[in-house]
Amino acid sequence: MRRATGPLVLAQVVLCAFLCGLIWVVQGVLYPLFGSVGPTEFPAYHAAEMSRITWIVAPAMLAELGLALATLALHRQEPLAWGGAALVGVLWASTAFVQVPLHQYLVQRGADAAVIDHLVDSNWIRTAGWTVRLALLLVWLRRFLRPTA
Repeated sequence: MRRATGPLVLAQVVLCAFLCGLIWVVQGVLYPLFGSVGPTEFPAYHAAEMSRITWIVAPAMLAELGLALATLALHRQEPLAWGGAALVGVLWASTAFVQVPLHQYLVQRGADAAVIDHLVDSNWIRTAGWTVRLALLLVWLRRFLRPTA
């Protein structure tokens, strides 16, 4: 069991580290810059951003979901598996029920400072979620890096 679990946890660490780094760029750079785009240019800019980022984020999130569910199926008694899977659930829920609707509002109505601010503020859920998930996975990975006696 240990041999199968180590690579599974390592794969999650790598993927989660990628998503964690990406969400920090989105949080600190991409979303705040929405407010700097003029109202005339905003629809095209926002559409291009959404189209381009989706090709990066969607496959990574789907892979992360699959790995989290596989890990949970193999390790139902492991609290870190449950914690990691729960965080993936929070990340998907926040994306589907908060960020996507806010983006859709911006698509339909154009630049809106209050909506952009809400997008930035609410995205802290995902930023914290991926950061905490990465920390949990690193704790779990550490178990496999310790020499056995």
